[in-house]
Amino acid sequence: MTLVILRSETKDENILISDDIPYTKDRLSHLYRLHLKSDDTYSVTVDGAVVREGSLAEDFALLHPKTIPDPEVSKPDDWVDDATIDDPNDLKPDGWDDIQAEIPDPSANKPEDWDDEEDGEWEVPLVPNPDFKGVWSPKRIPNPDYKGVWVHPEIPNPDYVADDQLHAVCGVKPCTHVGFELWQVKSSTMFDDIMVTDDLAEATKFAEETYFAKKDNEKLMYDKVMGGDTYDKVMNGIDEDEDEFDMDSMMMGGDEL
Repeated sequence: MTLVILRSETKDENILISDDIPYTKDRLSHLYRLHLKSDDTYSVTVDGAVVREGSLAEDFALLHPKTIPDPEVSKPDDWVDDATIDDPNDLKPDGWDDIQAEIPDPSANKPEDWDDEEDGEWEVPLVPNPDFKGVWSPKRIPNPDYKGVWVHPEIPNPDYVADDQLHAVCGVKPCTHVGFELWQVKSSTMFDDIMVTDDLAEATKFAEETYFAKKDNEKLMYDKVMGGDTYDKVMNGIDEDEDEFDMDSMMMGGDEL
C-alpha cells in the first residue's frame, strides 16, 4: 500500500491520511506526486494521473476537532438502549433441553479385531442428531420502553483553532528532507529523482526531463530482458511463478517523487 503522512504542528505528531493511495503492481518505475495547494486541498498523482484528492482538513486529522462531547452531561441512568426484548409470553417447550446435539451412531459396530486390553474400551462414535433444534432462545419483540440511541451532546472544543495554512507543512522553515517509511520483505525497491518545490511548473518540467523521458525505454528494456509478454502478464495479474514473481510483496524499479 501507499500512504501519505503529514506533520501536525498543532498536535505535535505525524498524521496519516484517512484512505490508502492506489498503487500499481508491477516491476516498473512510477512517478508519485503530492501537491499541497494554497486553498488547503491536496492531490496525489501517479504517473501524471490523479488517484486521490480532497481537503487537508477532512482527510487528515491535522487539527483538534471543532466540537467535543459535553463532559458535564452523561446518559441518564434510566435510559433504555435495547430496541427489542425477549417475549415474556414465549416459553421454552417442555423437553427441549433433553434433545442432545449428537447421538451414538446406530449403524456403527465394534470392529471384530478390536482388543479392549490393547486398544482400550471401544466407544460408539457420535453423529449429528436429526432431532436437535439448537439452543433455544425466546422470540424478540419491540421494547415499549425503548428511547432510541442516546446521542452525547457536543460543545465547542476550547482547543480547536482554525488554520488556513495547513498546506504550509514546512512551517516557517524551508523543507530540507523527504522521509520514506518502508515495509518490504524483499530488496530492490529504489527511489530517485526526488524534488521538493513550490513551483508546479518546475515540478512538471522536472518530471518530463526525468521520469517521462525514461519510462518508455525502461519498458522496452524490461520486455527484452523478461520476455515480450511478461509485462502484459504482470499488468493483468497473471503470475506463473509465485516465488519468482511476487507482485504483492515487491515492486522492483524506482519509485520517483
